[in-house]
Amino acid sequence: MNALFERSWRRAWSTLVQSGGGTTDPDRADSIALRDELLACYAEPQRRYHTRQHLEECLTLLEQVRDLAERPEEVEMALWFHDAVYDVKGSGNEERSAEWARRALAEAGVPPAAAERVRQLVLVTRHDGVPGSADEQVLVDIDLAILGAERPRFDEYERQIRDEYAFVPGFLFRRKRRQILRTFLDRPVLYSTAVLRERFEARARENLRRAIG
Repeated sequence: MNALFERSWRRAWSTLVQSGGGTTDPDRADSIALRDELLACYAEPQRRYHTRQHLEECLTLLEQVRDLAERPEEVEMALWFHDAVYDVKGSGNEERSAEWARRALAEAGVPPAAAERVRQLVLVTRHDGVPGSADEQVLVDIDLAILGAERPRFDEYERQIRDEYAFVPGFLFRRKRRQILRTFLDRPVLYSTAVLRERFEARARENLRRAIG
């Protein structure tokens, strides 16, 4: 087991379940089963970018900026679930992932309000609006950190996305991909938190301009 995954899951699960007065042992069979089911999702064969690599990068970055979050355990759990469902030929992935998170946490005894907040956090990774709360901002900034990655990693990311959509003809993929990247580049700011804006904003814009061509 990846040490980061084990540490992250134990931390988020224990804190959330404890808030509802439940049994917090992260080695409970249901806890381990859920964690392993999520990890299995991130290892599905149709994935190239939305994999354990992406999950690990997100959780690693969260450990560096946990103090920016109001409820870091909820942000952490939302990261675990944010790409749990990923059907490249379907739709509603975020909605299905979010509902799975809410349901799984409720069944574990997490208070309904906390489970609902996690559900809402997962939904903001649709990236169709401006994140509002501090926790939404941290989560979205982490999810978009790949745009500000060093050039080799960003280029790998672009190849991975293309591989996930290998069934789409090249001319159509390039057109749609440019449109998507342009929506990010056209934003006044990409990163809501000052810390991650300073770290990623300039390089993200450079990467985006280069990818759009």
